[in-house]
Amino acid sequence: MTHPWPAGAATGVGSLPGTDIDEALRLVFGELPDLPHLPELPARGAGADMIGRGASFLAELPVEIQPSGWRLTAHPGRDLRRALDFLARDLDALEAAAEGYAGALKVQVVGPWTLAASLELPNGHRVVSDHGATRDLAASLAEGLRAHLADLARRVPGATIVVQLDEPSIPAVLTAAVPTPSGFGTARAVDASVVDQTLGNVLSVIPEGARVVHCCAADPPIELLRGAGADAVSIDAAQPLDNDALGEAVEAGTSLWLGVLPGTDAKISLDTAREPILKRWHALGFPDSQLADAVVPTPSCGLAGASEAYARRALELARDTGRAFHDMS
Repeated sequence: MTHPWPAGAATGVGSLPGTDIDEALRLVFGELPDLPHLPELPARGAGADMIGRGASFLAELPVEIQPSGWRLTAHPGRDLRRALDFLARDLDALEAAAEGYAGALKVQVVGPWTLAASLELPNGHRVVSDHGATRDLAASLAEGLRAHLADLARRVPGATIVVQLDEPSIPAVLTAAVPTPSGFGTARAVDASVVDQTLGNVLSVIPEGARVVHCCAADPPIELLRGAGADAVSIDAAQPLDNDALGEAVEAGTSLWLGVLPGTDAKISLDTAREPILKRWHALGFPDSQLADAVVPTPSCGLAGASEAYARRALELARDTGRAFHDMS
């Protein structure tokens, strides 16, 4: 399969430390020139966090903050306005930073299952506990994502937009590990076929070739993500992974985005990023000449909990790792 990013590209997962979106965009475009992304800055507070931002894409489904987290509500209020304001400011900054840019550009959106596992219904239960509410949420997200892509096409006309759906909660949804409000129980497991179909409905809004699903949890369901329509799977290489599923993904042309740099400050070097990928790649049995086409190095997850100096270094090493693989091809 042909992807919009070039061989040897590297990228970030999403979040960065700090509160200055202009500085964050300068960092991303400077260090990740082949596949920059619109960074998220959760340090700015509620509405800039992953779930608050994800909820801001929902069409006709307003949210508000409760002590227990984000909750669906009847009418939009200041919490949603704050989240929408953060998004509008970030898109304005992106438009300025990407003026004249031509190439792949990634944005992140929380996927339907992680959003359903995180948002609450008005009664306090998670949306995922109600199949009808989950379907409505997924349809609302798809509608909002469609409008978001149209807005991005207008703002950055030279870019090919790549969309990463963040789905760290899918394993919990599949295994009945999403807690009830009391904390003493869990929501019922959702059948894999339902997870597949719902995720696929949202992915279908994204142009083929540019659909990425990120799941940094242990044992990510790679076959399910591929079956739903993912063109790339973004996973934490340090988590337990199924080599058979990875090998089948590579053979099918699915890109592997391997997270190899810790999300918080640590001692890191080029080998920190390169060696785990090479070890995994050689275990899969593919030649090094295919590595740059098939693998995109990334941090293991978002970098919001890291220092700004470490975040810069992690992105530099991801970029240099991708280039080293390109030189091997």
